[in-house]
Amino acid sequence: MKPASKRLWALATLTLTLVLSSQASAFNLDSDLPITVSADNARLDDAQGIATYTGDVELVQGKTRLTAERVVLYRDINGLSRIEASGQPARYQQPTRDGQGETDARALDITWSASDEQLTFEREAIIEQNGNLFRGDVIHYDTVRRVVTAQGGDTTGSGSGRVEMVIQPRSTRSRQGSDGSSESQ
Repeated sequence: MKPASKRLWALATLTLTLVLSSQASAFNLDSDLPITVSADNARLDDAQGIATYTGDVELVQGKTRLTAERVVLYRDINGLSRIEASGQPARYQQPTRDGQGETDARALDITWSASDEQLTFEREAIIEQNGNLFRGDVIHYDTVRRVVTAQGGDTTGSGSGRVEMVIQPRSTRSRQGSDGSSESQ
């Protein structure tokens, strides 16, 4: 990789990390708030610790929301351990920690893992937050370390096969007028 490409990649990674760092950490198992699930159909296999929900599924914990066509919840001795969602697309929404916006993520498959403390968005993944956009075939978000990794996919289909990012300019208190003077906003 050329030095300029390395610098651009480092800048893009840093910017995306800053964009997503204000996001709270997915579903919080230490919260006093319950996770509620509603769907058209449900199947619970208590012996295996697997609950499968289909048809207009919605998981909600506080202001965190996951909607999908199909959701599978896995439980172990410690409680909820994994959530797998699929849809056309599945959607994950959560307000930012500072309350100044919302993270809106979509993908054909979304997985949350308690043990890895990670959200994974796969196939046609898009994450939007306050006008910033991140797109890739697979996007991993480590909710503890606040590290995002992404990879592009094949060039077939609707995407370019590359990771794409749109970063909005920072807002400023004053803008420079056409004559060079500063104008207050």
